[in-house]
Amino acid sequence: MARWLRPLVGALLLLEGAAALSFLHHRYEELVQALFRVQSQCPYVTRIYSIGRSVEGRHLYVLEFSDYPGIHEPLEPEFKYVGNMHGNEVLGRELLLQLSEFLCEEYRRGNERITRLIHDTRIHIMPSMNPDGYEVAAKQGPDSNGYLTGRNNANGVDLNRNFPDLNTLMYYSREISGPNHHIPLPDNWKSQVEPETLAVIQWISSYNFVLSANLHGGAVVANYPYDKSQDQRFRSHRRTVNTPTPDDKLFQKLAKTYSYAHSWMHRGWNCGDYFADGITNGASWYSLSKGMQDFNYLYTNCFEITLELSCNKFPPEEDLERQWMANREALVSFIEEVHQGIKGMVSDENNNGIAGAVISVRGISHDITSGDMGDYFRLLLPGTYTVTASAEGYQPLTVTTTVGPAAPSLVHFQLKQEAVRKPAERKASGTRMNNKALQKKVVPRATRRGTQR
Repeated sequence: MARWLRPLVGALLLLEGAAALSFLHHRYEELVQALFRVQSQCPYVTRIYSIGRSVEGRHLYVLEFSDYPGIHEPLEPEFKYVGNMHGNEVLGRELLLQLSEFLCEEYRRGNERITRLIHDTRIHIMPSMNPDGYEVAAKQGPDSNGYLTGRNNANGVDLNRNFPDLNTLMYYSREISGPNHHIPLPDNWKSQVEPETLAVIQWISSYNFVLSANLHGGAVVANYPYDKSQDQRFRSHRRTVNTPTPDDKLFQKLAKTYSYAHSWMHRGWNCGDYFADGITNGASWYSLSKGMQDFNYLYTNCFEITLELSCNKFPPEEDLERQWMANREALVSFIEEVHQGIKGMVSDENNNGIAGAVISVRGISHDITSGDMGDYFRLLLPGTYTVTASAEGYQPLTVTTTVGPAAPSLVHFQLKQEAVRKPAERKASGTRMNNKALQKKVVPRATRRGTQR
């Protein structure tokens, strides 16, 4: 099917019986009421939980959609949307509230596409990561809001410059043929992050998220990792260096899925900028240190992109309906992208799941790991791949599999235990540097203040 037809077909599937929604800006109390209203309307497929509190004590609420809320089902992928990381970038916050109402209403109406999505995916929606900053911005209102008013949290910290800097560790590690995945956190990381950042890190450590998007404003483009370039001589956002991940082609596909399902993002010309296909590598736009999307990729199994959704960071209420219609199909289509590549169970000879097993794909130097139940999810483009599963104390197993363009291929691994080795054979081989030693080798560098992400 032609690329331009796909968003049209998907949108037509969503139009039938679409609910009338209220297009208003929601202060914190109103946001909480809206979330609990959705939960009360769809009690059997939703759950509300808090991952922590902001500096000023506001809950960081998440609304979950699943046919078994609160339960991870083996082989069902976990997906998340995060909005309002910068308090004055408010469109994502409102879109996620609209999406929550829409998913509930369409599920109640029996929309086949939405029903299948909720039954096959565990969807987590956080409308606001920075509720304190939003309240500062909302007091100014859309007409007089300053470009930076309410951007930071209540401690004046930019939350998208507040995650542990794993990029620097990764770039050094790469020079000594070390890993670029599941990089350990620095020993003192908790003392260096804000309450909101701490809550998010603990959240993404507790769930085996597969795919994610972080919603921003101030531009119109789908941005993908890496955000931080390796060459630190480039300090100004006017100097750019394309910095791809090992999954660069996959990230481009994920970004294009959103941009081409969006009403105008894919056209490229927006807000006085031009981005081919409506997408960009983060560092190619400007280098950003300690950002959330790179952290997801380097610390967890999650592939995250950043969505810049409006030229106006705080659009007026009369523009919200138009923005919702422009983003509705894209928001749904992007969730569906979690169902691609390969997935399966890693188990022992007694069919017990093996947690933390490493899944490696030949030719792509970025591994993922199995979850607590032994299930894994590896996003991949269509093609034929050689995949290896390995775990401590077990013999690795390698298979070749073909990935199609539709549903993920199911690839299970049953690992046999290694023979017990003699004491002399247990001595570690090689001189892999531990995280503490690695940190001593890395010279901390100052980071640049950004203007967008």
